[in-house]
Amino acid sequence: MLVKLYLTRHGQTEWNLQRRLQGWKNSNLTSKGRKEAVLLGERLRSVDLDIIFSSSSMRALETAEIIARDRDIEIKLEDNLREIHSGKWEGNSLLDIEKLFPEEYYIYQNAPHLYEANNGGETFFQVQKRAISVINRIIYEGEYENVLIITHGVTVRVIMAYFENYPMKKLWETPHINNTSLTLIEIDEKNINIPLYGDISHLKID
Repeated sequence: MLVKLYLTRHGQTEWNLQRRLQGWKNSNLTSKGRKEAVLLGERLRSVDLDIIFSSSSMRALETAEIIARDRDIEIKLEDNLREIHSGKWEGNSLLDIEKLFPEEYYIYQNAPHLYEANNGGETFFQVQKRAISVINRIIYEGEYENVLIITHGVTVRVIMAYFENYPMKKLWETPHINNTSLTLIEIDEKNINIPLYGDISHLKID
């Protein structure tokens, strides 16, 4: 059976605009973020989605609810699809984090494979392990053919690093994951195909 995984990141949030690290904390979608979710929902109208798996963070759930709208699609929340947990960094601006934790932040941005999360959060490898556990369950249980997964920027990157066999060292060299960008992974018994990666052609917003 061919399984199609549609991966997206939540819509733009207030903290995205303020360049604050969100992680397991939350900030609300902006009006633009809600419009982004509407546009992605319109793009996916022709896809017969079996289910939506969403990060349990409210910004992801709100995105899921907007995309589903009047469609009868179950939304299942998954803690393991949350963003990387960044401990005491969360809620702070990237500029402040860089000033207060220069060495750790440098490693975070330039050597993700060496990042140890001394801030009380988790490493990129830990995020990948928990996210892939959800993906593998979806694939191997064989219940669904078309699955929408709503998660976060780093989480999408580590999932794609897994499927493309990309070393964690090169995590930030993967394509940028914009809000509500669409990535498609097609999986059958023998092959993995990635026809879309971070596609934003549906985002016709000024």
